[in-house]
Amino acid sequence: MAVALVLIGLFALLSVKAQQVTTWLRQRVGEVEIFLEETQDEHAQALFARADATPGVAEAEYVSKEQAQEIFREEFGEEADAFLDEPFLPASIKVRVEPAYANPDSLARLVEEFKSWNRVDEVVFNQPLLVKVQRNLRLISTVGLSLGILVVLASLFLVANTIRLTIYARRLLIRTMKLVGATDKFIQRPFLVEGMLQGLLAGIVAALVLWALYGLMEGFLPQLDVAGGLLFTAVIVGVVLTGLLLGWLGSFFAVRRFLKNVPLH
Repeated sequence: MAVALVLIGLFALLSVKAQQVTTWLRQRVGEVEIFLEETQDEHAQALFARADATPGVAEAEYVSKEQAQEIFREEFGEEADAFLDEPFLPASIKVRVEPAYANPDSLARLVEEFKSWNRVDEVVFNQPLLVKVQRNLRLISTVGLSLGILVVLASLFLVANTIRLTIYARRLLIRTMKLVGATDKFIQRPFLVEGMLQGLLAGIVAALVLWALYGLMEGFLPQLDVAGGLLFTAVIVGVVLTGLLLGWLGSFFAVRRFLKNVPLH
């Protein structure tokens, strides 16, 4: 049961991190840059404030002509000096959208809105790349979900068979109790308590293993921090509670089956 719970917990942690990476990637690929016409600084700042307040925009950054020149110089090195005799790069506003808007349709509507503004020269975003990323992410999500379902089903099958074998090994004890007049609930009760205790112990063992694995992986990849550890704590608690639930369910159905089928002669 502990092995099964470790598999379920690992898949849950990977799913949480994959979702975070997916959201981050979609936002990065879906960045929009609004290039401004030659205008006074107060007009540019007004456009920046308007872009930042637009529904669907998570954050906006104003890039002045001087900052654009500095970025150009950093990216192209010494070769950029040949182009920097006179400022030629326009001021711009970089917009990063919220996760719900990081798709081609929503971004296209935002781009059309930005293009309709006065003093906006051009609005650019990499639509082909975003479409390709969306398609690949859907494929990865489908494969990951299929593998996750297989892991969960295999874990449940393992747990169910382990508990069934445990109950089968005590079939003679159940038969004896039935012969002396014990009720089904009276027979079930100790098995349910034992199943829950075993499930709780398995959950604690699995939680310790996950904690050790996560600490080891975080040492090599610090960026694995899952929402400051809050979601990791939730997964750990969920694993322990799942162990408790699996122990109870497995014992309940296994004992009930044997109570119905145990021969009394």
